[in-house]
Amino acid sequence: MILTEQLPGGSKRLFTPLLSRLLAGLSLVLFGSLLAVWYQTAGLSVDVRDIRIETSSGQRLSALLYVPVNATPSTPAPGVLAIHGYINSRETQSGFAIELARRGFVVLALDQTGHGYSDPPAFSEGFGGPAGLAYLRTLAFVDRDRIGLEGHSMGGWAVQMAAANQPDGYQAMVLLGSSTGTFGAPEGTPTAPKNLALIFSRFDEFSSFMWGSETAAGIIDTTKLQALFGTQEPVVEGQLYGDASQGTARLLAMPDVTHPGDHLSTEAMGHTLSWFEERLAQPSTITNQVWYWKELGTLLALIGLAWLVFPFIDASLALAGPLLQAAPVRPPEQSRWVTGLAVSLTVLVPVISFFPLQNLADSWLPASAWLPQQITNGVLLWAWGNGLFTAVLLLLWFRRQPQVTWRQCGLSINVSQALSTLKVALLVVLMLYLVALLVATAGVDFRFWVVAMKVMSSTQAGMFVIYLVPFTAFFIVQSASLHAQLQLGWGSPGARQQRRASWYNGLVLSVGFVGLLVLQYVPLLLGGTLLIDSQPLLSIVAFQFVPVMLLVGMISGHCYHRTGSVYLGACINGLWVTWYLVAGTATQALPFWW
Repeated sequence: MILTEQLPGGSKRLFTPLLSRLLAGLSLVLFGSLLAVWYQTAGLSVDVRDIRIETSSGQRLSALLYVPVNATPSTPAPGVLAIHGYINSRETQSGFAIELARRGFVVLALDQTGHGYSDPPAFSEGFGGPAGLAYLRTLAFVDRDRIGLEGHSMGGWAVQMAAANQPDGYQAMVLLGSSTGTFGAPEGTPTAPKNLALIFSRFDEFSSFMWGSETAAGIIDTTKLQALFGTQEPVVEGQLYGDASQGTARLLAMPDVTHPGDHLSTEAMGHTLSWFEERLAQPSTITNQVWYWKELGTLLALIGLAWLVFPFIDASLALAGPLLQAAPVRPPEQSRWVTGLAVSLTVLVPVISFFPLQNLADSWLPASAWLPQQITNGVLLWAWGNGLFTAVLLLLWFRRQPQVTWRQCGLSINVSQALSTLKVALLVVLMLYLVALLVATAGVDFRFWVVAMKVMSSTQAGMFVIYLVPFTAFFIVQSASLHAQLQLGWGSPGARQQRRASWYNGLVLSVGFVGLLVLQYVPLLLGGTLLIDSQPLLSIVAFQFVPVMLLVGMISGHCYHRTGSVYLGACINGLWVTWYLVAGTATQALPFWW
């Protein structure tokens, strides 16, 4: 845990295990970020700009503008407005933006209202679509006669709002995992939207909601889709309907992926590229795709950021001195069935309660000025429900173990230790945040697919303060249960024990969500519907819980076996998980300070 070590003769060597771990994490962050920047800018041939757009009502929207070097006022290029889906952000569209920009398109990847760095509330101002299209048409280096609209999921409704607002402002549209006539979007007809390619994946979780079909494969038989394509027969995948010169062209493509899988599908990407190349008269000789290298880069950077948590903890504890560095006291031995029952409940209860408690939040904790994010409210109600259940089990366990002390469970703490714990936790997360801030200046974030650590906006920072305490309280109870009732990782001395405890804790918290996803998605892949088909959105949210809960458990175990206390790990988890949530989801209500 020291930065230097004494060598024979009194000299010192700087390259200790702690420093090597720091360098390894920073190297991953640096290499991954540089790789992402290189491919995001197509080898520096595309200028990626972070911009702000103001709507007619004064609402500010954020966007990334991809400008190829050949797009100038004297040689204007075709433009594409690209909008992400619900609880995503502008970076989710980077694959489409990268490939379009490589082929000479100017791309405006917009944060929907209430998402990313755009002002709340969500769902307002046509999801931001009309303002995005209006801005794109003002750019001197964009050819107004060659503008396309692309949207994934709710982003599809946003671009339809833009099309309805400015029917002569675009020439072609691609809807990915989306639909017409849903959530305020205009009803589709054989003539509107103009020149439409619908890319709806064969295992899309939202087929019932979007098109009224139990399975995604069955949408071809729905009257809604047939009316859009101007036919009374089942729509044929890959067949061109209508007349592009009249703006009535229609095409259906169905890649073999899921709804969020559209972002990782070379097939979905290929259909989008070819549609815009043909409809916007921008033929290209480029045939390969490179977007996945950017995705790999931000994944490596994300892994590097997670890696850095642990050397940051050890370095901060070294600075804090011996006050927080105490060996954990092992609770008294308990029977295997008690430990097995505790482990089983820890794995199963969070998963069983995952859908019910988050759905209850719609009525019990609706988005408000004090709790502005509905998805975060759902996670909070789930956390508190599980926290109360865990607290009751802990109290019952204490009654059965009268000889167990608070010290043995890592729950005892004095004022000096509490203050030092807060300082160390804040220092660790501040260092992580500074790394994220430096990477953000390069124009990328820490991301893979739908899992991302984004720098917070000032609005999100205010919400971070609101949600921090209740989430941290949950992690205190969770950590006490992990290290008192479960007693995972004991039996091997020193560093090996700490590593085992960290991995055991992480696996026991995350494996249940792996099981939930398997139970949900095997029926989808085999039969076309989720096991619980009423929960497509939360099933997708569950993907994020696997890496999040894995890291939560590892941090909890690492800190407990460094300090003998549950509080440091709980505080760090409270800080970074709250940051993760408020920066990565939608804000449905105006905060009270707005």
